[in-house]
Amino acid sequence: MNLYDVIIIGGGPAGLTAAQYASRARLKTVVLDKSVTAGALAYSSKIENYPGLTKPVSGKELLDIFRNQAISFGAEYVETQVVGVNLSGDVKEVITMERTYTGKAVIIATGSMGRKPSIKGEAEFLGKGVSYCATCDAAFFKGRTVCVIGNSEEAVKEAGVLTRFAETVYLISPTPKLKVADHPVLNALNLKVLSGYSVTAIEGSDIVEKIRMIDSKHKESELELSGVFIYLYGSKPIIDFLAGAIETTEDGCIQVNRMMEASISGVFAAGDVTCTAVRQVVVAASHGCIAALSAEKYISQRKRHRLDWSR
Repeated sequence: MNLYDVIIIGGGPAGLTAAQYASRARLKTVVLDKSVTAGALAYSSKIENYPGLTKPVSGKELLDIFRNQAISFGAEYVETQVVGVNLSGDVKEVITMERTYTGKAVIIATGSMGRKPSIKGEAEFLGKGVSYCATCDAAFFKGRTVCVIGNSEEAVKEAGVLTRFAETVYLISPTPKLKVADHPVLNALNLKVLSGYSVTAIEGSDIVEKIRMIDSKHKESELELSGVFIYLYGSKPIIDFLAGAIETTEDGCIQVNRMMEASISGVFAAGDVTCTAVRQVVVAASHGCIAALSAEKYISQRKRHRLDWSR
């Protein structure tokens, strides 16, 4: 069994800062990140108030610095979708589509870009044609017609996954332009991009059969298909993969104490997934630091946190 000291779920500023501190403390550390472009920071066009910056940078550039620094200290970085966890034992399990990762401690830093079902029929047909993970469910739609709703690079990538299975994939963007216009996936022969459309309803009998849309001129139309993959974002904590494994508030925030410890021993959370009152990169980074130091203290069974690892 390939046992990690620390498994970090999420590759934003909280998760990557945790990875820096954990790996610098000589803990075997892996970061499991859904996408390098999926988080709130990655969407920011300009960051100029992060301490130490001498000139403005994009959110993606700042994330690249965080990630490269963590890797330089020895952290592993894996782009993968976490679909489940088993946190009850001394050895924690984090389940992805490719494999199960085992570790002594887990830090959850998945952010808060989740959303409640907002399209008519979305909740009703979840698991019956509606999905939030093309990597997980693409094989079920071999030879069928599906759509991806969203305009992010993540939506484009997931549409690319679907083109390998589905006969036709519609990429439906609510905005006139995609956030990425030159991705190679967009050249796939069975991919069709519909820009400036909003999906108003998902309909069917026992399973999804069609969607209804409205364009920028308020003209209504419908599209017959079998699968709907949704990549729209909101402001809810991303905790669906936990399936109630740890305590959360009514709003879905992971409850932690001031040392970022969650309700299960050996499990920590950091950043926006805890619904911190001030949502800034520097706050998320500080949470990640505290979570990593707490994880090291837990693993080493120290009475106090060790702060200096330079010697």
